[in-house]
Amino acid sequence: MWGVNSLAPLFPQKTNLSEHIGEVWLTGNESRFATGPFAGRSLADAWRAMPPEWAGTRMNISEPFPILAKFLFPADKLSIQVHPDDEYARKHETAAGGVGKTEAWYIVSAEPGASVYVGVQRGITRDQFRRAIADGTVEDCLAKVPVTKGDAVFVPAGTAHTIGPGLVICEVQENSDLTYRVYDYGRHNSDGSTRPLHIEKALNVINFGEQRGGKLRPARVQAQNGAIEHFVACRHFDLEKWEIASPVSLETERGHFELWIVLSGRGKIKWGSAVASGNGAADFGPGEAWFIPAALDRWKIDPQTPSCILHVYIPDLSLHAEQLRRYGLLTAEIARVLVK
Repeated sequence: MWGVNSLAPLFPQKTNLSEHIGEVWLTGNESRFATGPFAGRSLADAWRAMPPEWAGTRMNISEPFPILAKFLFPADKLSIQVHPDDEYARKHETAAGGVGKTEAWYIVSAEPGASVYVGVQRGITRDQFRRAIADGTVEDCLAKVPVTKGDAVFVPAGTAHTIGPGLVICEVQENSDLTYRVYDYGRHNSDGSTRPLHIEKALNVINFGEQRGGKLRPARVQAQNGAIEHFVACRHFDLEKWEIASPVSLETERGHFELWIVLSGRGKIKWGSAVASGNGAADFGPGEAWFIPAALDRWKIDPQTPSCILHVYIPDLSLHAEQLRRYGLLTAEIARVLVK
């Protein structure tokens, strides 16, 4: 109900739609591979069938694919909501998968004055929040965060939040659709019904103490032929932005697969013999999510136009500080990026 009828420019073929679309899931269970050995198969099916060395030595293919990446297209405010953490979900939401939801948002585009609301304001108590739900002023209990293109926001589980209109967002999260809605602005579905609220569950999981979410201050470094912004690294995902104008040679780590989400630009991805020869390279473009197997070894991003790409993977936090140091990050920057 809060979506749009055009997904351009990320998906220019999706314009003048007959119904509103709010989310495009890139790595949902039913998302399908477009190319490669698993072309046409759903991610859930391919994940279970792929060689373990593709997933990575630290991944468990007997469990669902761990990262959900998607684009959001809000033309109106989302409901005010919160997501439980893994511990609460395991105890109380086994039927829904038993997985909590920590997420991060990258702002792909933003109209002037666009904002999100992240976290309960200092001093707001559980009882005050409950009364605000009842009288329709709960938005006033949240911290308003103005955002512009290129910003990123961290929303750990337990953080009450909503997203305002005029934005396109790339969201990276645990693979869970578990949401507790506390306020929906009095809206109705097309059949006149209202969407259910989950007030008691929400109040059980909302963090009313010190808030850990909010706008991120990235650590920016120059690397090879581009710039990298390190936004956040937690046990669920690492989120980086790469701006690339000329070829970049890369090498996978055996512990984890990688996702590369193209926001803008076009070019080729090369691997194996194609790294040197150029034969068999695949074209990339906006709106695509690329699954890079852990066992791929050497590969290359060869942009034909300046490209902006999000890099997402699940880090080994015990080693990650040293890895970030090798990127050139200072100790204070690492402490800012790393969330344990």
